[in-house]
Amino acid sequence: MSTLIHSVRLIDGGTEIENAWVLFDDGRVSSRGEGTSYPTAREVVDGSGCILSPGFIDIHGHGAGGASYDGGADAIATGRAVHREHGTTAALISLVTTSIDDLVTRVGIIADLAERDSSILGSHLEGPFLDPAHKGAHTLELLRAPDAASIERLLEAGRGTIRQVTLAPELPGADDAIQQFIEAGVAVSIGHTDADYATAQRAFDAGATLMTHAFNAMRGIHHRAPGPIVAALRDPRVTLEIIADGVHVDLSLIAVVFSAAPGRVALVTDAMAATGVGDGCYDLGGLQVEVSAGVARLASDGAIAGSTLTQDEALRRTVDAGVPVVEAIRALTSTPARSIGRPDIGHLETGASGDAVLLDTDLTVRRVWVAAQEVIR
Repeated sequence: MSTLIHSVRLIDGGTEIENAWVLFDDGRVSSRGEGTSYPTAREVVDGSGCILSPGFIDIHGHGAGGASYDGGADAIATGRAVHREHGTTAALISLVTTSIDDLVTRVGIIADLAERDSSILGSHLEGPFLDPAHKGAHTLELLRAPDAASIERLLEAGRGTIRQVTLAPELPGADDAIQQFIEAGVAVSIGHTDADYATAQRAFDAGATLMTHAFNAMRGIHHRAPGPIVAALRDPRVTLEIIADGVHVDLSLIAVVFSAAPGRVALVTDAMAATGVGDGCYDLGGLQVEVSAGVARLASDGAIAGSTLTQDEALRRTVDAGVPVVEAIRALTSTPARSIGRPDIGHLETGASGDAVLLDTDLTVRRVWVAAQEVIR
């Protein structure tokens, strides 16, 4: 079925076009233009006064709707449904630290789902190759240094669908692990790390191209010890994840990061099961999490344990922090897509998948399309 969305402010790829239109046909963008002369379609949507954006892409999220992505196919479906209503049309499925055996099973499940559903972009392994001193909400006893045999088991189980891995580059064997993952087409992200500036830069020179939730679970910036964040900000090859909930990173800092790394910020949720549900007690990777006033923390030590953020809320908070809406939307679309080697998505050029979000002027989601099919909200 063809769908025409017209009279919109189209924001796509870091640019904006006033009075634009986009035509979806057979699940994809068949044409686009501007002005009042546009093609006919079976369904016509008047987007006057609204913004049309590519669908949002989340490369780091753990669940929603009371379900954790570690819980299998049904849990993934539950969580994805919540995020889809908030404009996230495609996502990596992030897995927390567990045993290699369990991860092998879970990445296999995600590989099966990705074969059937193009909106599931694959898996993101956030662990177990993390620094114990910066473990965050990961089980200490299951953290380990990377080894070639374990990595090969994971890659075989993922069948090409492991798209991102977070690791601490100072761990023994990390250099070889980075090469092994990169050769398999996996984007390597440094995070949960005690790396200093030089160690982070060495990892980037080795091929790491991402920083997992920048500022969190790593050394901070000091004027005599700039640390890994400054290394990432200065390296044009590196994309920095930011959780814009006002808890993980102070909102006053977000505009500074966007200015320091233009086109290299990916707004992620790091969302856990409480997202879309509310306060209460939850499980994250076998750890008890207490959510109060929307903030998730481990019951054991109070460490932040993911977020209850959705990407539309991240957009609003980022714009309120002073970031231009064009740049904020790029950080939700083309930038995260590119960071995991998927430049074919995250835009609305002719031929692209019909994944789109219609937003009010206050950046509230009005309508969502996935492969040109409207999401019932």
